[in-house]
Amino acid sequence: MALLEIENLTVTFDTASGPLRAVDGISLSIDKGEILAIVGESGSGKSVSMLAVMGLLPWTATVTADRMAFEGRDILNLSPTERRRIIGKDIAMIFQEPIASLNPCFTVGFQIEEALKQHMGLDGAARRKRAIALFEAVGIPDPEERLSHFPHQMSGGQCQRVMIAMAISCEPKLLIADEPTTALDVTIQKQILDLLMNLQSEQGMGMIMITHNMGVVAETADRVVVQYKGKKMEEADVLSLFETPQHAYTRALLSALPENATGDRLPTVSDFSIEGDPYQGAKTEGARA
Repeated sequence: MALLEIENLTVTFDTASGPLRAVDGISLSIDKGEILAIVGESGSGKSVSMLAVMGLLPWTATVTADRMAFEGRDILNLSPTERRRIIGKDIAMIFQEPIASLNPCFTVGFQIEEALKQHMGLDGAARRKRAIALFEAVGIPDPEERLSHFPHQMSGGQCQRVMIAMAISCEPKLLIADEPTTALDVTIQKQILDLLMNLQSEQGMGMIMITHNMGVVAETADRVVVQYKGKKMEEADVLSLFETPQHAYTRALLSALPENATGDRLPTVSDFSIEGDPYQGAKTEGARA
């Protein structure tokens, strides 16, 4: 049984100009201990798909799916109380902008201990001990002192580590990492990726890595889902995807890597004749389901 199974997920937003379909029939699954990368340019529906799983989309969004199951249990139709027992504990998410995701009015220690109180039922002393251990695990120096800091008193890299500590605090079975290295310098990016890979290996979590960085995909993923304009273009194991990409959009992504440049300019999507219906290439070129 897959850890997470999604079949025909659709997300539509009500806007002033009419309905906007951000995710259009996405299907995917992930097993325990596996790393699945979801890759595509900004606006392709990667984050929205996973926010739908987390139940964190605004009221203007309509979410439908033929199936959305975690360990075989339907999570789309859970009551809010039942969903809260799973989200944050068994399924956790590292958000794209850590400073914006942390509450500026509370210390980082209070915020991580709140998660431990909610999902683990630990008393005050046990929560603090666990929080210190988590900060140490993610490489935050002087963890006891840092617990009393507010988000604005910490660097971007430190706030990202706080977010990771919060996400793994209840030992989730599935961790969703949404662009976890965005806005960080290259050195910190490498540290964060290494940290996530080590934690994933140690705890045996399934991990969904949302990214537009094909280099990150090559370094981290077992399988890859390629999205474009809300649709799944291709799915393959990471080696097959890089060696024999089947869809024109996937080839465009790979060709846009600087190391693959062959002329004075990098190619664009229009160079691969996939304007208009983004799914046309998959229909005509036999993209992997």
